[in-house]
Amino acid sequence: MLAKVHSAAVLGIDSYPIEIEVNAGWGQPAVIIVGLPDAAVKESRDRVKTAIENSGFKYVMGRTTINLAPADVKKEGPSFDLPIAVGILAVSEQIVADELDDYTIVGELALSGEVRSVNGVLPIAICARDEKKRGLIVPADNAAEAAVVQGIEVYPARNLREVAEFLAGKRELQPLREDPATIFQEQRSYDVDFVDVKGQEHVKRALEVAAAGGHNILMIGPPGSGKTLLAKRVPTILPNSNLDEALETTKIHSILGLLPKGQALVATRPFRSPHHTTSNAGLLGGTANLTPGEISLAHNGVLFLDELPEFHRDVLEALREPLEEGRVVISRASGTMTFPANVMLVAAMNPCPCGFYGDPKRECRCSPNMITKYRNKISGPLLDRIDIHVEVPSVKYKEMAGEGTGETSAKIRPRVEAARVIQRKRFKKTNSRMSPKEIKEFCKLDEESQQLLKMAMTELNLSARAYDRILKVSRTIADLEGSPQIQSTHISEAIQYRTLDRQLWV
Repeated sequence: MLAKVHSAAVLGIDSYPIEIEVNAGWGQPAVIIVGLPDAAVKESRDRVKTAIENSGFKYVMGRTTINLAPADVKKEGPSFDLPIAVGILAVSEQIVADELDDYTIVGELALSGEVRSVNGVLPIAICARDEKKRGLIVPADNAAEAAVVQGIEVYPARNLREVAEFLAGKRELQPLREDPATIFQEQRSYDVDFVDVKGQEHVKRALEVAAAGGHNILMIGPPGSGKTLLAKRVPTILPNSNLDEALETTKIHSILGLLPKGQALVATRPFRSPHHTTSNAGLLGGTANLTPGEISLAHNGVLFLDELPEFHRDVLEALREPLEEGRVVISRASGTMTFPANVMLVAAMNPCPCGFYGDPKRECRCSPNMITKYRNKISGPLLDRIDIHVEVPSVKYKEMAGEGTGETSAKIRPRVEAARVIQRKRFKKTNSRMSPKEIKEFCKLDEESQQLLKMAMTELNLSARAYDRILKVSRTIADLEGSPQIQSTHISEAIQYRTLDRQLWV
């Protein structure tokens, strides 16, 4: 006798349908799983057998063949336990389920028959909806994230007996429903705020400009000047995520099992801060199982690299293309995978190895050669991807001891959102991604601005790479003010954000 159960598996950040065929026949008692299963899938035979018996059912006797189709794609993880168990119960006629074709089923089984959570339920829910399934049966702990997908009924499963009785029509399960608008309203808040930062008003302004235009930014300053404090607050001034962005971000966190229990969506902008010892695979992704890295976990949010020169040179160089393209392409012997990586890079570094070069109160003990070697760890091509460099000086006691009257994130964010609206109307992307042709079209300068930029390039010895960056940032500053034309004041401010291009830093 043959039974078919529908399930799904994750490939990259998307999911594809899996058909589980269970055939029971005569012969030596054995369970054979075919269809390129990995070790976790092969071990399911023992988990499923014990779970079935501990749930009050009888395990099928004879030779049982379980096929996971399509057979040419490797199957990984324990998420097929529950559908395999349902297939065995159906093929042994312990349940009569005439509507198995209407459901997609995923879940790991404990030996007691309890259904445990699995990774990647959100993309599986999207796949099940696209496959026109009526319902999706998932572990109860994963039901919330699946329920944000509209157009399919999501049934939380707590144990195998409950699922078997539901499919046999002997028990009623209530589908779980989630309203994304309510989730956004309840969870779209941050624990930090720009008003917490005392002083550093010019740095806050630079971060506002960076957020408005999607520009990557590098902060240079001594230890304790507040670089990390400022970076952690950048997501609070970015425009709020829409549903499509939230779903895409949540999919990445879901397949890596990083969603907290019961959380349905990543409703806020992600902030990722990997340690400087992070490997190439850890930052970009591409382990043996072709999983996303930190840059993809920061998709639609902020990737913060503290102590930038301390990162391995090959790791920093590998960032260049993802920052330019907004995606990561990983090629391994097992295949090629593309992960989204549309991030705003916020980086921080000391001005020298000891951190006190140029500090008026503390002496720098680094030799010129040490300072040059330290700064040269950041290559020119990587700096090409960073539009804004801003110095972060030590905070004075008067500013630290004061009550602080800076702007809140809630007051800054509307200005950033208004500038983003102007950019979307202009070319449906941020100013940081302008092409040379678009720079020529949308960054035209009047005579006064041209003279100012010419003088800056000559007198400050700015590099050629700084020219386009100044124009892009100037366009963003103009957008923040609602000005259709770039003015000399905008050019002047943008020039101040090119610290590393001045002769002092070369």
